[in-house]
Amino acid sequence: MAVSGLGSDRRRVRAEMGVAPGAPDMDVSSTAVASSVPGTAVASSVPGTAVASSVPGTAVASGVAAPSGATTPWGVATSIAVPWGVALVTIDRPEVLNALDSETMRQLTEVLDRLDVDPDCHCIVITGAGERAFAAGADIGELVDATPESLAAAAPFERWDRVGRLRTPTIAAVRGYALGGGCELALACDMIVAADDAVFGQPEIRLGIIPAAGGSQRLTRAVGKARAMELVLTGRLLPAAEADRLGLVTRVVPAAETMSVALALAAEIAGMPPLAVMAAADVIASAEELPLHEGLVTERRAFEALFATEDQKEGMRAFLEKRRPEWRGR
Repeated sequence: MAVSGLGSDRRRVRAEMGVAPGAPDMDVSSTAVASSVPGTAVASSVPGTAVASSVPGTAVASGVAAPSGATTPWGVATSIAVPWGVALVTIDRPEVLNALDSETMRQLTEVLDRLDVDPDCHCIVITGAGERAFAAGADIGELVDATPESLAAAAPFERWDRVGRLRTPTIAAVRGYALGGGCELALACDMIVAADDAVFGQPEIRLGIIPAAGGSQRLTRAVGKARAMELVLTGRLLPAAEADRLGLVTRVVPAAETMSVALALAAEIAGMPPLAVMAAADVIASAEELPLHEGLVTERRAFEALFATEDQKEGMRAFLEKRRPEWRGR
């Protein structure tokens, strides 16, 4: 998320995160940081108060705001404190409806991979800059002259698969269009908070191609074969209300509340025991691929493994002692 200063913007983000007036920004042991760059804007909780990033195309500042208009080789970066281990990643190409060219997807997946191993990051929200689009699809200009051989060698769509393999829970906050690769990116996330102006679709058929980043597979699992056939074979667009009825999204909210609801959901998840959250997400995701018997075995093994964690002991003892648990992520 791009942020310009710590005055009204801080109050707005605190309100979006559900922070009560007068409450402290965050635990003093960590600082949340944000950066805005062409292609991606990143917010991440990190330990300490001074950090740096070696990811090309990203700029990370400390929890103290940079001077207004401070620039990096990639753009303008300022920072703001966002509590509770929630990272916000913004696809920042509003002039092209946040189209997902290869460089944007490279930056996006590199940032997500780093967040996935950051012990202070417990939930990731992915969104698109502006109000018109989450991501309007892949960059057709990059694909128009591609050949079967060039596509096989470059394997460009494997980056969507990497999003789906993240262990940290992910939430797509969708306003406007989520089409083609943009819809597939949202589907690769664990949850989708959709604005009431969101529009989903896999219109590749109109270009003489088919979905290639998981659209035919994840969409079918989400809405069923018959409806997926209709949507993919006709390229029909799916408004948010219908997407909700079909079970494609987690919830639909008024457009102006999209980020506040997504961030609040992320904060709620980030406040849960991290190891149990990852285990639960893993077994739910495996339900799409495993036969029932194998899924039940996987679930029970994950359940049993959590009894080797400190958080399991803490959670049950806190319940018996009628107090709030203190999760350690161990």
